[in-house]
Amino acid sequence: MSRKSYAVLGLGVFGSTIATTLASFDYDVIAVDLDNSCVERVLDDVTSAVVADITDIDQLKAIGIGDVDCAIVATGTHLEDSIMAIMNLKELNVPYIVAKAKNKKYMQILERVGADRVIRPEKEMGVRVAKQLVSPNIVDLIDIDNKYSVIEILAPNNWVNNTLAKLNLRNRFGVNVLGVRKSATAPLSISPSADYLIEADDRLLVIASKEKFDTLGIN
Repeated sequence: MSRKSYAVLGLGVFGSTIATTLASFDYDVIAVDLDNSCVERVLDDVTSAVVADITDIDQLKAIGIGDVDCAIVATGTHLEDSIMAIMNLKELNVPYIVAKAKNKKYMQILERVGADRVIRPEKEMGVRVAKQLVSPNIVDLIDIDNKYSVIEILAPNNWVNNTLAKLNLRNRFGVNVLGVRKSATAPLSISPSADYLIEADDRLLVIASKEKFDTLGIN
């Protein structure tokens, strides 16, 4: 099976971070920006970094954007450029398009012109940080969609010295434990057994329903 491929259009802080992070996971990444200095910043980290106009479909076609599995329009503040880029990606039959928006109005517009997912990084990060602040046991949190989050948590005191079977987290809280790591730097052990005994320093990777988030007992 071939590696999944991505295109990142716009290489500001947000776009370049996405591009280099995807590349670090060994995905093929085409990074595009009209500013040569932005392109040079990621040149050594991605599969291909190109100076091109994301509003010009012929330029995008020439550098192979039509062959990627997913494209991220990371410009955000320039609405017209984002709209044109999305329309070009749709014309090139890119299967999945993610776009950055700076506010709710932009978000609605980008969804209407064809983006499959529109994100507002500042808002989403604000929510994420707030949840971490009110729940000290949360190490990291990623929203998968409108219903579910993947959360890495420090083992709550009332979970320690109990097995996963005894805690019955799935039935009680709608929580599935995906993995366990023994410390911040330890490798993740996937799919722990029901008789796994939780220890005080454990970090648990769980998937949980957002509506049941506050019932987890991890504050």
